[in-house]
Amino acid sequence: MPTTVLVTGGAGFIGSHTCVDLLEHGYEVVVVDNYTNSSPAALDRVQKIAGRPLVGYVADLRDRHALDGVFERHAIDAVIHFAAKKAVGESMEIPIDYYDINLAGTTSLLRSMHAHGVHQIVFSSSCSIYGDAVRVPLTEDDQARPTNPYARSKWICEQILRDACERYPEISAIALRYFNPIGAHPSGQLGEVPTGVPNNVVPYLMQVAVGRLEKLSVFGSDYATPDGTAVRDYIHVLDVVAGHRVAMEHLEDESGMRVFNLGTGVGTSVLQLVSALSVACGKALPYQLADRRPGDVATLVADPQRVERAWGWQATRDLADMCRDAWRFQRLNPAGYLGGI
Repeated sequence: MPTTVLVTGGAGFIGSHTCVDLLEHGYEVVVVDNYTNSSPAALDRVQKIAGRPLVGYVADLRDRHALDGVFERHAIDAVIHFAAKKAVGESMEIPIDYYDINLAGTTSLLRSMHAHGVHQIVFSSSCSIYGDAVRVPLTEDDQARPTNPYARSKWICEQILRDACERYPEISAIALRYFNPIGAHPSGQLGEVPTGVPNNVVPYLMQVAVGRLEKLSVFGSDYATPDGTAVRDYIHVLDVVAGHRVAMEHLEDESGMRVFNLGTGVGTSVLQLVSALSVACGKALPYQLADRRPGDVATLVADPQRVERAWGWQATRDLADMCRDAWRFQRLNPAGYLGGI
């Protein structure tokens, strides 16, 4: 069983919550993050919540010299790889950046791991790989149909991992295609704090709720869904985190590449999400309908049965829990990590 875990992108939304979970379960944690879409303050809060220290490095994964230095200083047993750019809309605007950062970061990480005898990795993949779904819910055996550079970059990273596993049979890799993580740590000390204007719907709505933004633009109202807006499988960030830790604990089960969905199996439209967050905030959150956003698809909902059969993992929190925790964090931290508790 791994004892020291390298978490790339560990100061980000899911990465920071994962660090708390790992520390609370007795693991030693090393973080590499370049803070392009995160804050060092997140790691301060991680250590406060967990009551244990971690070691953090400021580095870009594409910097092999810096990355090799981390592996030389620490006896890393396993890697959980989050570091990547991750916004669908943005990827349509700057596709080359997405391929450069997401692919080159992954290959650089794999080179450093191989050079230092580290053979276990959990890869943070994405449901967006499935693209414009022919059917729902989606299983891991459904065809990949990525519709934007972000999704394609994640799909290519999976192929890189698969090829690495075929060449080096000692490697054990698990790709987790998780659906839409929202919510926050129930302490209210840790949540989603993107740099600049949020690209994702929940942090955007939370800034609407505290008056930092005027209203949400709902991209697309003519999809073939019950209310015309896009449907997604929203999952609490802590359920996603537990899935990553459980995956890491099963890396030694077998070598090679494995793929699992992490989701609830329940679809929620954008308008239903706005309504649920309005209830959590105690006030109506304003929105306007807008044209579809390039690269988006109508419906993405997981079939999570494979991971439940394999490891007994399943989501335990519902949409009301997600909205309540997201609002608690935003209410206590109206300016993100720059202010609040």
